[in-house]
Amino acid sequence: MKFNLEGKLFLSVTNSENGDVGVETLFHYHQDREIISADYYGGKIIKGHLLGVMLDNGQLDFYYHHVNNLHQVMIGKCLSTPEVLEDGRLRYMEQWQWLSGDKSKGESIVEEIDSV
Repeated sequence: MKFNLEGKLFLSVTNSENGDVGVETLFHYHQDREIISADYYGGKIIKGHLLGVMLDNGQLDFYYHHVNNLHQVMIGKCLSTPEVLEDGRLRYMEQWQWLSGDKSKGESIVEEIDSV
């Protein structure tokens, strides 16, 4: 099942300890057919961007890069699986891996919010 993410906002709910994204990190998504992108910032993230595709099952397959508060450029890849919450908002369960630094893996959850 595909979703329309254009203009939607998401906040991080949880993340593995080896991740930079935290509960202060805000994602602003855009979508053009199956192409998805987002800008993100907040917490340890000064500025970030992700780009990828929405698969037929609604999963997001994307790559991300950001500059963190240590002024390090970090890159990685992620596969996000959607879940529709009881109130109709989207939650994504994310399996990610750094492609820079220690190349470790992690898990995170982001949830849709109405506004900032």
